[in-house]
Amino acid sequence: MKIPAALFVLLVVLLVVLLTLALSAFGADCPKDQPKTEAALVELEQNWASALSRKDVDAVACMLAREFEDADVDGSLHMRSETLEHIPRKKPGVNHLSELRAHVEGNSGFTRGLATLVDGSGKVVARVRFTDVFVYRDGRWQALAGQESLLSQASR
Repeated sequence: MKIPAALFVLLVVLLVVLLTLALSAFGADCPKDQPKTEAALVELEQNWASALSRKDVDAVACMLAREFEDADVDGSLHMRSETLEHIPRKKPGVNHLSELRAHVEGNSGFTRGLATLVDGSGKVVARVRFTDVFVYRDGRWQALAGQESLLSQASR
């Protein structure tokens, strides 16, 4: 049985459209056209904390530049890939951000704040002072580096 050329072309186009839709459903679309403002960086930090609480690796991946490095509370360094691999293994809990400040200078910016980590029962597990450095690239803010410092019991 021979398929008419017009029907064959229609089937190929339909297959391409379906494959495109299926592939786009699996990948997270990173935001575009974010404003170059302090408010945008503060919102990004809030979204980052929320994504960590949900263990949303795709959302966090959109926020981290390919060359991202993090200096953890114990001083160890983690590259982007290691940071993303750790997210599904995080203990349940929520990051409450406060004392957020941001500064933008051209295509660069930084945020500084306090993350209060609360477990599933509502108990404060840790308070962490953080600084994140960002670059504006491809129409969005991307984190280049992070630094966390664990606050002592006395300062909690």
